[in-house]
Amino acid sequence: MLHSLSQEQVLPITPAQAWEFFSTPRNLDVITPPNLGFRMVHCASEKIHEGQIIEYRIKIVPGLWVPWVTEIRGIEEGHSFIDEQRFGPYKFWHHRHSFEAVEGGVKITDRVHYALPFGPLGSIVHVLFVRRKMEWIFRFRREELEQRFSRRS
Repeated sequence: MLHSLSQEQVLPITPAQAWEFFSTPRNLDVITPPNLGFRMVHCASEKIHEGQIIEYRIKIVPGLWVPWVTEIRGIEEGHSFIDEQRFGPYKFWHHRHSFEAVEGGVKITDRVHYALPFGPLGSIVHVLFVRRKMEWIFRFRREELEQRFSRRS
């Protein structure tokens, strides 16, 4: 079953400043909850580019680390890009990051479509655990971005 999560946020920065931050893969560490154990293992470039492969390790539960490999695709310079899982904890992962100039700053939109492995068991795990964890991660991200960029204005 395919699930989705969407989040919009307006920050008091320019689209160029938003692009500068989000097009630097290492900044993902800054907006990911520390207890998720997210670690970048390999990233050959400091800026995203079409076809870029990035390897991470994440802690699914205490003591269980899994690799997560994503590919950057569909870059519209300054406006949007997609990261897609090539290998990792999801059966399917497609995350579109968009940036749009609005009055007072930039609207950042995240749209994630994802599916879990294990058929009906994956659906149960989604209801009991994964959906809440995804919402928590994106809530953390939202708060970190607000703190980081409200200090700049």
